[in-house]
Amino acid sequence: MLRAALTILWKDLKIEIRTKEAISAAFVFCVLTLVIFNFALDTNAEEARRLAAGFFWVAFAFSGVLALNRSFAIEKESGCARALMLAPIDRGAIYVGKFAANVIFMFLIELLVLPLFMIFFDVQVGSSIGWLLLIFFLGAVGFSSVGTLFSAVAANTRMRELLLPILLLPVTIPALIASVEATSWALGAPIEVSFWFKLLVVYDVVFVTACFLVFEFVLEE
Repeated sequence: MLRAALTILWKDLKIEIRTKEAISAAFVFCVLTLVIFNFALDTNAEEARRLAAGFFWVAFAFSGVLALNRSFAIEKESGCARALMLAPIDRGAIYVGKFAANVIFMFLIELLVLPLFMIFFDVQVGSSIGWLLLIFFLGAVGFSSVGTLFSAVAANTRMRELLLPILLLPVTIPALIASVEATSWALGAPIEVSFWFKLLVVYDVVFVTACFLVFEFVLEE
């Protein structure tokens, strides 16, 4: 199973390195969203800096949908979806490989946007960069766990661009809220962060496990 998952992961990484479709589209959308927020508010005000974490994760959530839309659409458009389903491998390996690729894509988008985020909203990361990267990773894991499952569901519909955000965003609200609060704490806000870290970790564990277990039934549908 591990070998099959690594093969799928490597395939998706090679395709993205060659085409750069998912990351480039999500990055541009994320930057445009932050630019709009930047001009809509006075970024020199303390209030804007307090809300900066929320703006970051709103931009990430909507741009992440664009990247996740490509997760299974690649096989669907190339006619390889049936071959992937008929391959003599555990269906869970398909989920693990796709999920790992999506986590990498989401985390890279966050890293690429972070410098622009700091400039637009005049925030200082400083010594909290380690905590911030951990929050980014946990948020990417939670978002990608559900996003990978729903991407497989939406790939079989004619309106996957519309269906995926409708399915994904309501379910990921707890992870997004926890990520916003934890990011605000990392940026210096006086927040009791232990609850939000626990919520984010529990969300990741529960939904990665649940999505892995039900993925086989999603493919059969």
